[in-house]
Amino acid sequence: MDIMQIGIIGITAAVLALSVKNQLPQFALMISIIGGILIFMMIMPKISAAMQIFYDIGDKTGIGDIQIGIILKIIGIAYIAEFASQICIDSGESAVASKVELGGKVMILITSMPVIMAMVDLVEKLLP
Repeated sequence: MDIMQIGIIGITAAVLALSVKNQLPQFALMISIIGGILIFMMIMPKISAAMQIFYDIGDKTGIGDIQIGIILKIIGIAYIAEFASQICIDSGESAVASKVELGGKVMILITSMPVIMAMVDLVEKLLP
């Protein structure tokens, strides 16, 4: 049922933004951003539940909280970069959107370095 509410908010925001876009383009962008924020606020409890499931999986498999935390940070960076990039595209700034995406990719690379180093250490231990 939540997806129905999300869909209604999205469609309402899109229709409102389109209806005022010609007269007041700055309000159209604000309506779009507010719609996105409302949807994001609606999915936050679901994200929290998913995070808890990841930690539960980590406990069952022996993967440490540090590694699970890194994975969740990477997922968060990807979602935030995508959200910000789409807002930039909506405002007509595709060049800025591509820079936001690049920034997200660099942040994911930096955040994933401890996992990459752990994999390298594991490979070194396996080699004779």
